[in-house]
Amino acid sequence: MPDMTPTLSDKFTRNKPKLLDQVRDVIRLKHFSIRTDQSYIHWIRRFILFHHKRHPRDMAETEVTEFLTHLARDGGVAASTQNQALSALLFLYKEVLKQEMGWLKRRGAREKTGAFAGCLDSRRSA
Repeated sequence: MPDMTPTLSDKFTRNKPKLLDQVRDVIRLKHFSIRTDQSYIHWIRRFILFHHKRHPRDMAETEVTEFLTHLARDGGVAASTQNQALSALLFLYKEVLKQEMGWLKRRGAREKTGAFAGCLDSRRSA
């Protein structure tokens, strides 16, 4: 008969909260509104289901981009809705999973250096 005693990793995973519970915990810790909680959970759940229940830890920029493209192309959502989904996923990766998204780092660097400022200034002066 095989040894059925739980291993240390089994004990750790049993006590660790599920992903969406972890998201809720961080949202509450940061005092986000109830509507933000509901919205972020909704988009994170849709993201996971879109990718056939793969854990977000096993996915990265490519899967986020595929999901957002699907929303725009096949779902016909507005840009603001797409931004809401993006915010939820960025929160998931940065605040809950503690993973940085590569293209987000590049985007943040461009914003800090003022790469977009020239575009905004030229529109105002026209």
